[in-house]
Amino acid sequence: MDGAAYAVVVDSSIGRGRITGVDTSTATAQPGVLAVLSHRNAPRLPYQDNPGSNNPPGRRLRVFQDDRVLFFGQPVAVAVATTLEAAQHAASLVQVFYDAEQPTTDLTSAPADKPETYARGDADTALGTAQVRLDMTYRLARNHHNPMEPHATIARWDGGKLTVWDKTQWVTNGTQVELAAVFGISQSSVRVISPFVGGGFGSGLRCWPHTVVAALAARETGRPVKLVLSRRQLYFGTGYRPVYEYKVRMGSDRRGRLTAMTHDIKAETSSYETFTEGVLAPGQMLYSMPNVRQAYATVPLDVNTPIWMRGPGFATASYVIESAMDELAHELGIDPIELRLRNEPAEDPSSGLPFSTRRLRECYQVGAREFGWHRRNPKPRSTRDGDWLIGTGMAAAVYDTGGFPAQAHVRLDADGTALVQSATSDMGPGTYTSMPQVAADALGLTMTTVDFRLGDSIMPRTGPHGGSTTMASVGTAILDASDQVRRRAITLAVNDPRSPLHRVDPDDVIVRKGRLQVKNDPARGETYQQLLTRNQRSHLEAIGDYAGANHDRFSMSAYGAVFTEVAVDARLGLVRIRRMLAVYDAGKIVNPKLADSQAIGGMVGGIGQALLEHTVTDPRDGRIVNANLADYLVPVNADIRDLRAIYLNGNDPEANPLGVKGLGEIVLVGIAPAIANAVFHATGRRVRDFPITADALL
Repeated sequence: MDGAAYAVVVDSSIGRGRITGVDTSTATAQPGVLAVLSHRNAPRLPYQDNPGSNNPPGRRLRVFQDDRVLFFGQPVAVAVATTLEAAQHAASLVQVFYDAEQPTTDLTSAPADKPETYARGDADTALGTAQVRLDMTYRLARNHHNPMEPHATIARWDGGKLTVWDKTQWVTNGTQVELAAVFGISQSSVRVISPFVGGGFGSGLRCWPHTVVAALAARETGRPVKLVLSRRQLYFGTGYRPVYEYKVRMGSDRRGRLTAMTHDIKAETSSYETFTEGVLAPGQMLYSMPNVRQAYATVPLDVNTPIWMRGPGFATASYVIESAMDELAHELGIDPIELRLRNEPAEDPSSGLPFSTRRLRECYQVGAREFGWHRRNPKPRSTRDGDWLIGTGMAAAVYDTGGFPAQAHVRLDADGTALVQSATSDMGPGTYTSMPQVAADALGLTMTTVDFRLGDSIMPRTGPHGGSTTMASVGTAILDASDQVRRRAITLAVNDPRSPLHRVDPDDVIVRKGRLQVKNDPARGETYQQLLTRNQRSHLEAIGDYAGANHDRFSMSAYGAVFTEVAVDARLGLVRIRRMLAVYDAGKIVNPKLADSQAIGGMVGGIGQALLEHTVTDPRDGRIVNANLADYLVPVNADIRDLRAIYLNGNDPEANPLGVKGLGEIVLVGIAPAIANAVFHATGRRVRDFPITADALL
């Protein structure tokens, strides 16, 4: 962009305290430096409420508005210059002085907030009389999203109107409305453009402080400003999957029928916002049992606020529940699949509602057959391959099927092509491909004649691009708009005396490759182009709507069964994934190739969660010590071998008109516990602190 300046954030070097001074004299004297902003000279911003956003309850971070430091890495200043190098150099010269306090960053050393609770029956009494009882505590490390593409923003003001190019998973309420609230301007005065997101995994589901900083710097310098977070800054400048301590007690009879389970959960959040996620749901409905008690408490710490990460809540809960089920199976001497089958509910135990579809039994059956589960020796540490201990494990997976209100615009032009628009995003699931499929199918066009555009707040509004909801929400809105346009074209044709379709019953007209024709007489018909040109119509158009998911009549979720084989070096404790198979009940699969891409990505993420990913915080000052991709380990090609997914042929018409149940989240849920259970089977050692690292197996 012509005339763009570059901004580099200066972040705090303490974890808690107050700023006592900011010396910018050396920085501002450097060539090319336009401004250095901090709370000392930045204007006051309104920071109005934004109830329609993804902001958690609390008081969101207000950049450069006071001298308080709430966490290590908090933005405390920004250097703006004509070149990136000049901005980086200026940022390094800014001196910030603090009155530091000791931060609290450990989940176990701070009081928890009042918990969210759930109960049915009397779980504590039932546990006291259970024939078999297990009492376990699991600890899960903090995980960061780490998309390859960093978070970046370009901001430009034209008078009182702001245009922002941003990496975001919610163009409208997430970024557009938030910026309007922060700057106290009308929503129509903010335009957000995000045609390409790069990787997200949930990290773009809210507007982060750096986006506000870019817009503020642009307004104060009178120039477009580009701001890109460094890899290190991503660990402080965006959210993460929080640390959990999860205590579970479970009781059963000796045949494996579950009688009771309690869940006592603690999770970290920031001191200024209370972040929660759907960690309670799986424990309420995955298995049939009469007695359940849950308590989910957040612990405010001197850290930045967490955010949803792929499989939010469900991935954490399934890690614990599915590991616990494996422990119970071992205790009882029952096959892990058989134990789950004995506790399969006929209806949702938490609501009493029937399932729209729940084909988990079929997932187990198909998965066991394809994986070769029957060849498994159930005795732990019984199979070797040279120095390697071989183990197999499995786990169930579940994720809520949802949908947000959405709109889409479809325009059929006189040349026989279609334009489809919606303010959604594409961070990799294939929105750019799958949405034209829906439109082409409904309009009777080929894919090459459909132009799909997204990622602009001036387009029809949608919900967030996350939670496995985009196809259900935006896809349904596109289906609705496309159906309207097709029906209008058919109505125009059957009422046109010059049309070959004149007076044909509209229900007998179909469209194939842009040609309207009689269902049983395909020779009788005409193209969209002929119809619209003759009627002097430049186009036909419609706005499609989706009201959101309705959970009043049915319990709706996607399900899966994950199987994995691991090898553990008996001397070194190294864990290697040999093969993995997952079978999913995910409703209609719109694009199998994109589904496989999602499944493989989810499996890779689950491998990272189980074996590698662990954000380490220095308790002395709250600094993240492994804030880079050399020390924060993620799976690489050499870690990945035989990954395979199978999708049950299905359709869930109760979920939405497309019959989809969502895939992007479910494919990570269940991966980590399947690996943990396979590691136990290989070694005979149960590890309850995740990730499972080599030192735990030596």
